[in-house]
Amino acid sequence: MGPETQGEQGARPSMLLQALRKRLGEHPLRRLGPGLITGVADDDPSGVVTYTQAGAQFGFNMLWTMPLAFPLMAAMQLICARIGRVTGKGLAANIETAFPPFVLRGVVILLVVANTLNIAADLAAMGEVAELTSGIDRHWMGIGFALGSLLLQVFVPYHRYVVFLKWLTVSLLAYAAVLLTVHVPWRTVALRTLWPDLTIDSASAAVVVAVFGTTISPYLFFWQTSEEVEEMEQDPAALPLRDANVAAVTATGELRRIGWDTWTGMFYSDITGYFVILATAVTLHASGIQSIDTAAQAASALRPLAGDLAYALFSIGIVSVGLIGVPVLAGSGAYAIAEVMHWEEGLERKPAAAHGFYGIIALSMLVATGIQYSPISPMKALFWSAVINGVVAVPLMIVVLLLAARPSVMGQFTASRPILALGWIATAVMGAAVMAMLLM
Repeated sequence: MGPETQGEQGARPSMLLQALRKRLGEHPLRRLGPGLITGVADDDPSGVVTYTQAGAQFGFNMLWTMPLAFPLMAAMQLICARIGRVTGKGLAANIETAFPPFVLRGVVILLVVANTLNIAADLAAMGEVAELTSGIDRHWMGIGFALGSLLLQVFVPYHRYVVFLKWLTVSLLAYAAVLLTVHVPWRTVALRTLWPDLTIDSASAAVVVAVFGTTISPYLFFWQTSEEVEEMEQDPAALPLRDANVAAVTATGELRRIGWDTWTGMFYSDITGYFVILATAVTLHASGIQSIDTAAQAASALRPLAGDLAYALFSIGIVSVGLIGVPVLAGSGAYAIAEVMHWEEGLERKPAAAHGFYGIIALSMLVATGIQYSPISPMKALFWSAVINGVVAVPLMIVVLLLAARPSVMGQFTASRPILALGWIATAVMGAAVMAMLLM
């Protein structure tokens, strides 16, 4: 390549300056990537109610799960994000090329079943908390939320409306604010976070499975992998990192971005869960409420902060995280099936360009809406959907970790030994908890 002309030399600083000004001029929320979106979606209604149940039932003795979960959940999401950015393909497409067909069919069926049950539980809970504050029948409210979420997914690119929904999730920080209004025995909190006084039986094992199942969830694996692919496809100049034409500096920068984005998103999710468990331990558990059967019981954890507005504050939090989480649940299943069927896919595409993809989303929302009419309590349904996610996650985690370690899939960007070690530890912890729950 010949020397740059004087015009080219002058143009380069100008282009860099323009890019810098454009970057600095963007709203900070618009720079949030798939990692942070995934972290926010991780605290869906199922997560909030699971943490509430953990704090109410076991007090401070379930706090240890969140510090342990943080590096494990971050490692799994980091691996999934890298798979998407390195290969330029979603998780199902990568599984299809690296494993026998029965493996792909098995994980996709498990994913879709778990997601549909989770969506149903989320919609039912959103309807119940809306009824709590509005007086309108929960089933009609659930149908309204399902229809509204579906219309947004089909006709509005997800990255546009999720910017506004993120602000509503700030209501979850109310659980941290509760700790400023009540007495908290911080020495005991620190002790039980590090050394719980907990008897391992089927009940405690089920809560552990639920907590890990709602933080390390199968749908999040598929979602973040596919969102990395979508972000790459939005840039005409971007290529999969394993492509020979990708410069080393570009690959290094992208992997650093993925790492920062994912660790940040998972930290937000994890610390929020810790505050929910702690706040419910010092309010609900301390007052003798150890089983969450209704939205009113769950909302009462916020009463020391919000008083009579506790129900409204709880409702805002559940509905907002539900409106973020439901598209992630529906979308992750649609991504997986579309990749298996080799359909056009993506929440950034027009409906006419990806009718099969959006058809799967619509079908899952329809089935989930019907399931919410079951007699089970919405709060109980949320908890058990987290348990189901925890059970389903174990075989899928094994498949993901094997993918990330294969040079035939990842090229020179196979996952590092420390990250793989964290992933296998996460799998072992969840597997042990599932076995304890089933055998005790």
